[in-house]
Amino acid sequence: QVQLVESGGGLVQAGGSLRLSCAASGRTFSSYATGWFRQAPGKEREFVGTIGWSGGSTYYADSVKGRFTISRDNAKNTVFLQMNNLKPEDTAVYYCATSQRRWATILAEYDYWGQGTQVTVSS
Repeated sequence: QVQLVESGGGLVQAGGSLRLSCAASGRTFSSYATGWFRQAPGKEREFVGTIGWSGGSTYYADSVKGRFTISRDNAKNTVFLQMNNLKPEDTAVYYCATSQRRWATILAEYDYWGQGTQVTVSS
């Protein structure tokens, strides 16, 4: 019912910036919360942040708070993750996901997932 495609990943030096995009098809984001997660090798997939269906509320993990910003453009069915002051520990595959809930903060609350995009931060 919902397909998600992440893009914008790549290689960047520590202190640099990247902007990830999550494009949705099948449904608009207006009725769903959208989250960003990341997974490094050998680690559990972890929550990065989320944006509510209205776009007016966001919530971030402490590890990225103040550095990452989530925004959305419902008219374009796209959610963005702006990542600033990147650190080597940010290296991971980044996934976007949507929830049938209007607000969701844990992995189990999300229903649809993208394929992921690799972000690598060098020291």
